[in-house]
Amino acid sequence: MNNQIPKKMLGMKLPGGAKVEASEYDVPSAGPGQVLLKMKAASLCGSDLKYIYHEHTDKTGGARYDDVIAGHEPSGQVVAVGEGVADFKEGDRVVVYHIQGCGYCDECRKGFFINCQQPERRAYGWQRDGALGEYMVADASTCIHLPDFLTYEDGAMIACGFGTAYQGLLRANVSGKDIVLVMGLGPVGQAAVMLSKALGAKVIGIDISQERLEMAKKVGADEIIQGGEDAVEEVMKLTGGKGVEVAVDCSGSSVGRHQCLEAARMWGNVVFLGEQGTVTFEPSPLLLHKNLTLHGSWVTSVGNMEKLVELLDRKKIHPSDIITHRFALKDTDKAFEIFATGKTGKVCINHEME
Repeated sequence: MNNQIPKKMLGMKLPGGAKVEASEYDVPSAGPGQVLLKMKAASLCGSDLKYIYHEHTDKTGGARYDDVIAGHEPSGQVVAVGEGVADFKEGDRVVVYHIQGCGYCDECRKGFFINCQQPERRAYGWQRDGALGEYMVADASTCIHLPDFLTYEDGAMIACGFGTAYQGLLRANVSGKDIVLVMGLGPVGQAAVMLSKALGAKVIGIDISQERLEMAKKVGADEIIQGGEDAVEEVMKLTGGKGVEVAVDCSGSSVGRHQCLEAARMWGNVVFLGEQGTVTFEPSPLLLHKNLTLHGSWVTSVGNMEKLVELLDRKKIHPSDIITHRFALKDTDKAFEIFATGKTGKVCINHEME
């Protein structure tokens, strides 16, 4: 397989100002503890869109280097193996956890590389070359085997989007005894719908977009509600006036977060997943007197991501069901343009498209 590796490759940078720059790069080599991946799929994330494509700021994910190839949702095939790698071989299909931490801090030892605070922390597509190139070097410790049932597109969507949703549901101990409200039905919200159903829950989805409501219904939501001032009242009607056991906010909006607190039943769990924004609420009536547990959750761990892969395989769930647009790597600029409309499901770069 090494004989098939070229010397040069196409890669994409996001310099800010809603621009995508295509350039030619040397194909990298796998160092000790690393593998070289031929990229097969790379999905686009809202953080790429907001904080790199548009603003080019470092409000989340740490400071970003200007000279890295973008993309932090990779899936690909191993084409070369570095010294000391025992668990992967050429030809293996893998999904990649999108951050490598220092390896020695408390959070890294738990597998939560996302929470590493050390200067060695590097996220693919932020501080090191990422998925929007034809090849990518990955640390073997961030790679997970991709089962045959799951496609490369499925794999690209696991670490960041589905992993984030899964971790939030784990925080609230979602099971078949629960009604789960998912507020905000973008890609992470759609993932929360699919995974809540896989865990046995009944699911109510809320969004202001009719397209996203229809997608949620298609991927498993039992009930959908048009977002607005009457949304909580509608939830109460569906739950006999008691509210939901679990409310997950994926909107990041003050209204959505507040409505989750309103819609949660006594002794319920509320999980805030949506990034940025603010919320103001009265703790006594909405939190204290209802005995609610409010969780913040950010991405997942390598170990939990591995369990998620097993769950998706066992339940025969394709995360790619929420992809609405696919583009070849050379058309990454068009992919970001359509993603920026806010009217899509997940947008994916399929490296096998011409």
